[in-house]
Amino acid sequence: MYVTERLTKPLTEVKYLNADNVDRYRSIMRIFFENYEKLKYWLYQEEVYEEMIRDPYFKGYRLEQCQQDLTALTEWKNLIAMQDTRKAASLEEFKNRNYRYQMSEYSVEIERLVLRLENLLIEGASLEPTLLERLRRSIEKLPEMAHKNMEEVYAWWNDLNNDFIRLNQNYQDYIRDLNSVKAEEMMRTREFLIFKDKLVEYLRNFIKGLQKNVGVIEEDLRMADPGLLQEIFDKVNTYEMSIPRMDTEVSLEMIQEKTAGRYKSIHDWFVSENGAENEAGKLFDATNEIIRRITRYAAVLSEKNALGANRREEYKKAAEIFLKCRDMDQAHKMAAMVFGLERPLHLKAADARETESMNKGVYEEKAAEFVLKPRIRAYGEKSRRSSITDTRKQKEETRRQMLEELREDRRKLQLLERDGRIDFASLPVIEPRVREILLKWLSDALEDADYSARTDDGRLYKLDTDQSKERCVVRCLDGNFTMPRMSIVFMEG
Repeated sequence: MYVTERLTKPLTEVKYLNADNVDRYRSIMRIFFENYEKLKYWLYQEEVYEEMIRDPYFKGYRLEQCQQDLTALTEWKNLIAMQDTRKAASLEEFKNRNYRYQMSEYSVEIERLVLRLENLLIEGASLEPTLLERLRRSIEKLPEMAHKNMEEVYAWWNDLNNDFIRLNQNYQDYIRDLNSVKAEEMMRTREFLIFKDKLVEYLRNFIKGLQKNVGVIEEDLRMADPGLLQEIFDKVNTYEMSIPRMDTEVSLEMIQEKTAGRYKSIHDWFVSENGAENEAGKLFDATNEIIRRITRYAAVLSEKNALGANRREEYKKAAEIFLKCRDMDQAHKMAAMVFGLERPLHLKAADARETESMNKGVYEEKAAEFVLKPRIRAYGEKSRRSSITDTRKQKEETRRQMLEELREDRRKLQLLERDGRIDFASLPVIEPRVREILLKWLSDALEDADYSARTDDGRLYKLDTDQSKERCVVRCLDGNFTMPRMSIVFMEG
């Protein structure tokens, strides 16, 4: 953020929205705005006054009050006043200063914002895949825009930015609404089940649009030629500089900064760089998370509804059974069955029974013992103390076996050695263990610049690669493999 004078100065143009007599000020500004949309930019005091008293709310409104209100709005820079000398027929009329008024640029934008806020709940936000498709088609035209004239490039640039702004604002507002407290409360009501499927389908269609278009847009933006982009930016900036502005002075640096900033926003929204996730990916994850939450709430509501329906049928059936009871004693027995212990606990033993006789009762059999453990996280069984066991014999036996294996490996390798050399092309059928050792020696030597290394027992060897262009087959007990013909030459006895 750069702190400039435009950022720090107070906006006196918004005072009329929250000042005393706000009802009069806002009504006057709405009259000017409605006439502005009808291309009637200048209004006289009498015309404003007539519009005001047409509404019964301002039946006591006086012309002097209208003059005071127009003066206040002019001081706040909401209106621009200009003395009309055409109607002055005498010097007295000229002294009375008959003014006509026009809205300022700030006031027009403020009224547009106020209208959007008033209709916010009616208009709402949306997730439209068509905006993504329009953006994709616009960005696909990027290479050919360098050869178009300035008017066509400027129109294409405006359409691209307007579509991107609409997409960015709409998705932020829509996702915010779905993540609001009010939406959470609504998802917990049974009425939510009515349009749950429609909402999920709407979100899934938008996800399909994301998957279809975002990848293409990202690839087009990555492949965009910087020189071509600069030509397009120059045409846009030149055209904007050629637009005549009455009261505003715009420098080329300001327009260049604005154009570059808008393109960077579009680029960062679709393109992920330096391992960071782009905005389109965040939108994809947020939409999927909302679908999961909607599905979860809908499942809970469905279970509650099903549970309530089953309980109603159970109560109805229980009432019918009570009505069929012969006397109170049978009704008491039925009540004990219906309202007694709902789910009695049964302990099942896994031990073998002494007899399989069906005539033998439970109390006649031997009792089984169960150890019950508390179901809490902090519970831990007591550890049994034991003395330190002597493992020297096991260690000595393990050491003896390892030395025996090393001696056996060394013996097998010595049988393969001929005059201080092991030639891979002349090897007999070898075991997998021997093959692993030879390939390890080969790998260690290849990692050295001189192709030399040492074995585990300290013998220095060097790899002979003079015949490496030839191929040889090494045969093993578990299969054969082909490799360049090389030899291991030992430098010491």
